[in-house]
Amino acid sequence: MTEHRSTAVRTIPIIDVPDDELARETAQAGLSFTVSEARKVADLLGRDPTVVEANIFNTMWSEHCSYKSSRAVLGEHLPTEGDDVVLGPGEDAGVVRLGEVDGESYCVVIAHESHNHPSQVVPNEGAATGIGGIVRDVYCMGADVIGVMDPLRFGDPAGEHAERTREIIHGVVEGIWQYGNALGVPNLGGDVYFDPCFDDNCLVNVVALGLVREDRVIRSRIPEEARGKVYDVILVGKPTDPSGFGGATFASRILDEEKAFDDKYAVQVPDPFLKRMLAVATQEVLQFALDRGIPIGFKDLGAGGIACATSELGAAAGLGVSLDLSSVHVAEEGMLPEVIACSETQERYSFVVPREISAEVCSIFNERFELPEICHGSKAVVIGKVIDEPRFVLTHEGRVVCDASTEQITTGIAYDRPARPRDRSVRPVRIPPDLDLGDALLAVLGSPNVSSREHVFRHYDSEVKGSTAVRPGEADAGVLAPIPGSQLGVAVSCDGIPRYGAVDAYEAGARAVAESVRNVAAVGAVPIALTDCLNFGNPEVPEVFHDFVEAVRGVGDAARGIGLKDADGPVPIVSGNVSFYNQSSTGNAIHPSPIVCCVGRLDDVSKVVTQGLKRPGDALYVVGVRGAALGGSALLEAIPEMTGDGAFSRTDFDAERRMYHAVTDVIGEGLAVACHDISDGGLVTAAAEMILSRPEMTGLGVVLDAASLKSTPGEWSEIAALFNEAGGYLIEVEPEREEQLVEVLTARGVWFARVGETTAGDTMVVRNVGASLTTIQGDAMRHAWFHGARDAMTGRTGEDGR
Repeated sequence: MTEHRSTAVRTIPIIDVPDDELARETAQAGLSFTVSEARKVADLLGRDPTVVEANIFNTMWSEHCSYKSSRAVLGEHLPTEGDDVVLGPGEDAGVVRLGEVDGESYCVVIAHESHNHPSQVVPNEGAATGIGGIVRDVYCMGADVIGVMDPLRFGDPAGEHAERTREIIHGVVEGIWQYGNALGVPNLGGDVYFDPCFDDNCLVNVVALGLVREDRVIRSRIPEEARGKVYDVILVGKPTDPSGFGGATFASRILDEEKAFDDKYAVQVPDPFLKRMLAVATQEVLQFALDRGIPIGFKDLGAGGIACATSELGAAAGLGVSLDLSSVHVAEEGMLPEVIACSETQERYSFVVPREISAEVCSIFNERFELPEICHGSKAVVIGKVIDEPRFVLTHEGRVVCDASTEQITTGIAYDRPARPRDRSVRPVRIPPDLDLGDALLAVLGSPNVSSREHVFRHYDSEVKGSTAVRPGEADAGVLAPIPGSQLGVAVSCDGIPRYGAVDAYEAGARAVAESVRNVAAVGAVPIALTDCLNFGNPEVPEVFHDFVEAVRGVGDAARGIGLKDADGPVPIVSGNVSFYNQSSTGNAIHPSPIVCCVGRLDDVSKVVTQGLKRPGDALYVVGVRGAALGGSALLEAIPEMTGDGAFSRTDFDAERRMYHAVTDVIGEGLAVACHDISDGGLVTAAAEMILSRPEMTGLGVVLDAASLKSTPGEWSEIAALFNEAGGYLIEVEPEREEQLVEVLTARGVWFARVGETTAGDTMVVRNVGASLTTIQGDAMRHAWFHGARDAMTGRTGEDGR
């Protein structure tokens, strides 16, 4: 296949080159291949690759694109199918049925990704382009984007690298709000955690939700109807520039602080206003095709740029594409073909349409929406065509610069990594005998990992589009009513506590699922789907890979064990991402950090409940046995005098399932006026958060009876019962509805207790065992709660309550 190539086509010598020389040559060429991978490319091609081919394989075989270390593990452990799953993993986003309105089936589209390395190096642009990329994934399924979320992990803001950490925090939050607000998509929440393990590798995970009618879902593949017909490939958006070239491989290697300046050029440049216009124009193109019954393919350009998007479009259908890189609109003259093929310039899409409508599709973008006038150099242009043979053929200036199998490019490599358990010794937790309950609560409330995240979410527009029913900070999940005229609602929550990963990777995965399910259940929603973003260090380290396998196993076991409500089958995982190499050149790796997002359905959004207390004189019920384990707890982190690591009990999937069934029954029957899940900081912290969640209601407090938490005879610790983080719920109920509440909880077979009542006093009072009282003033709780994370992130303190 070499005779038709001009001698001017550059190649990468591999076949006859010794290993040590090959390693040097590929590194000098900017390729991250291992020697064995480079040789496999040459073996598959039967010759030395061209420079363009080498860069395409280098990109597509990166961990970021190929999942070469994780693919088999994910396939073994994660449940991805269900009766309401329309499209699972493998597309740009997952699609799951939400419900019917006026005879039409509506679906939620959800995607979950990471933009960790770019955000560590260039925080603003890295975070902004993370949001940009994830909303493109949802748009490409034919959906309207209805919300985004942002689970974030940062280094220690009071530690050795405090100044750098605060700069990263500021840049990331700024990038998210600048892009998301300008795009006109509500931010529905997320979470934020701090730990020294993230000093060199922050985590910026992003989630996007969309809504689409089921009959209007677009596939991320060339349609089958293109076989034997003439279909064109159209590139839409900004002119291709060198930004983001090498971005996928950058995200698939260990960060090196010495090379941080060079790495900046692997980060893309965002343009949310252009994205917004492209979204509107794209909806018109999709409607144009749907009205005429014309099947098309549609995919965003993210990691790997043109090469990745178009080769995956072809491979998914068993077809090929032939592209002329000289037809691509570029921002700079003289750009090399490998840069044109693999650059990750933002705000670009690829369409595959029948040739007879190509001109009209381009006209919609270029003339009706005046794309070239809105952004200099932007346009829609035909750059190639579909071919029946499953090949990926690229030409540039009349010369063939790539000719390879689409299947080999997209799925040509996989690893079976060695895994070895860590040598972890667990020391029992010791609670100081003189630990004061009030002091302990204030320490936990004021800790950066528990206190209010208002300093973050106040920057975000959570109400744009006018469909938000519950905003960040008001409840455990964000809630939307996205269909005009309908009460059908969507609830969503993201969860994953890094402290758990430091102790037990399996439990970190299992608890992330359990908490995300509890959070949507706490507003009254029934879980219908999960996504996951799995953040880990270097998979080539056996201990890291073992943690990864265990976390995935925990996620899968929890999804199956907790399951769908009143139905057989797991809560399906419909989308996700694996982010490896979150480890610096100094050897500092992050804790295993699986982050799970749960989507829930509300048949009637008017029945949603929030977590803030509503009135004095109501009863408080706890659902879920309060254990004694404090391993990985917020209390252990917040109290320096406490010692030990401590194990924690395994998540009881059967109990979690029965609890969420019971709580959604309670809310559905209108028996709860407030509900909050128990997680970070345990029951007593959850009660304090219910007091503090409605700042305008400063006259409400609670009285708790610690003795009511003792569920079994034998040795028992009041502190452990109040602060342990076993899953559960706190429910506020009007006295006249208590009997009905008890009947519902009893019918579901859950453990529960009447733990206290709401009061008109601005205090928390705990009736200790032995009848003594602990009183914590509302002002003290508010100061700790509203200042903890804010002061940590900004490095300043203030005297005001907010």
